[in-house]
Amino acid sequence: MSAVADPVLPKRQSRAWVKFRKSPSALLGGAIVVFFVLIALLAPLLPVPGPAETDWSAVRKAPSAAHPFGTDEIGRDVLSRMIWGAQASLLAGVVSVMIAVALGVPLGVLAGYRRGWTDAVISRVTEALLAAPFLILAIALAAFLGPSLTNAMIAIGVSAMPIFIRLARGQTLAVMTEDYVESARAIGVGHLALIWRYILPNIFPPIIVQGTLTIATAIIAEASLSFLGLGQQPPAPSWGSMLNIAKNFLEQAPWMALYPGIAIFLVVLGFNLLGDGLRDALDPRDT
Repeated sequence: MSAVADPVLPKRQSRAWVKFRKSPSALLGGAIVVFFVLIALLAPLLPVPGPAETDWSAVRKAPSAAHPFGTDEIGRDVLSRMIWGAQASLLAGVVSVMIAVALGVPLGVLAGYRRGWTDAVISRVTEALLAAPFLILAIALAAFLGPSLTNAMIAIGVSAMPIFIRLARGQTLAVMTEDYVESARAIGVGHLALIWRYILPNIFPPIIVQGTLTIATAIIAEASLSFLGLGQQPPAPSWGSMLNIAKNFLEQAPWMALYPGIAIFLVVLGFNLLGDGLRDALDPRDT
């Protein structure tokens, strides 16, 4: 007997793509995100000095032809450190969300599918984690694990995990009531096959949307941890650590803080616009 599938899923995906392309804000957000991703990927090929190269004759020099974004407190090119710092910020955002999704979605699906005491235990632990503010929990975990970019990503991922547990649980409970799931059960589809073939594909769109929005939050969290000395460690470049150093030279060299701040603002804006566009495009109520 042939497998039961959701017949409206392909049409829904096609409508979502059309709606996404018609949203100027979503396209703008996508363009900003693609720009920063390309900058991060092409950093080794761009004609800029190395991020750790110092020019002692150009300490805290204002933007010029030689250094378009100026130099920092020991003569390093701010533009170069901005470009290489994009790698740390984007990597932290993406990897942190991947950790949160990898841990949170299976637990959420398990809670929504099994229900009973399994759901009760997972839900109570999730509520306990959500009781702590996201950034405070991330700072505590990063301080416990030790200062490094890897530990910061783990701390941010674990702190964001409860959001995906709750989302996956709610979506699983909703999908379990659909007719195609009941039909799959009726023809004897096993538990793992039911989850893999019918539940996960149908809860995937809201998880993508939440993941995109959470990347923006994770980038801010990584910058905050680096600013506090708990993330990327000098001399490796990071927008947060650049702001930490720049706070001591706001009057003498304001460009040291201006450009990293603008970069964080733009990339977070891009992911938020992209996430909002995906949410509107994938909303099944908007036909």
